[in-house]
Amino acid sequence: MNDFWTTILDFAQTTTTRVGKQLMQDFGQVQASQKADGSLVTQADKWADQEIRDAIASTFSGYGILSEESDQSFPGTEWCWVIDPLDGTTNFTRGIPIWTISLGLLYRGTPIFGYIYAPTLNQAFHGFWAGSSGLATPIGAFLNLHPIHTSIDSPSNNHFFNLCSRSTAAMQNGFPCKIRMLGVASYNFLTVATGATLGGIEATPKVWDLAGAWVIVQAAGGAWLSLKSEPFPLSPGEDYSDRSFPTLVVSRPELVSVFTPFLDGVKI
Repeated sequence: MNDFWTTILDFAQTTTTRVGKQLMQDFGQVQASQKADGSLVTQADKWADQEIRDAIASTFSGYGILSEESDQSFPGTEWCWVIDPLDGTTNFTRGIPIWTISLGLLYRGTPIFGYIYAPTLNQAFHGFWAGSSGLATPIGAFLNLHPIHTSIDSPSNNHFFNLCSRSTAAMQNGFPCKIRMLGVASYNFLTVATGATLGGIEATPKVWDLAGAWVIVQAAGGAWLSLKSEPFPLSPGEDYSDRSFPTLVVSRPELVSVFTPFLDGVKI
């Protein structure tokens, strides 16, 4: 890895580890308030957001920032960090130990690096996905610095598939896997990247839910299918606070046709 990508990875690891330590102190101990869209937010979310934004500003001069808790419009800069300082706030407030800190680095509006840290699980995921950017990036997806890959298995009653709470209409007779519901969009998709599940649906994810996982899933060999509109590249000046990007992720392209028939009843 050249110096640039080493700096990027080291920054993501150091920053999320530091922020994660404080969030662990607040885990299950804080009160949440409801935002306009019905989702929850805590002082821990806001603190983590400010800490990460300050760290970016002091390390990456001229880089844009797009965040769930503050700057929700894409600034149109060549490089931009997308932050979800606490994905899974409801789990966090209720003491359920699945929640993450998610970072994505965009180049010309499209993610090429993702880093997602789950402090309670001691799991740090990262990946690189150059796509059509023309950049020379490292290759692969990793969990705690070890390579990860999606499953090559075929669906069965002994395999898992993740749903979100707004995609339960997919649970129909003949669904080919066992269902799980984790409550965290980023972690939903990461379980596909590790091979633990064969797929997942999120009906209403925002760009900050997707940016880091978008990279890691594809770098691990998964197939990403946008069910409404493509999230990337982002459009300069666009406010993403109320835009959702329904998504199906599967472990390999051949499974898209297996699961899409069950999406007819899901409202997207």
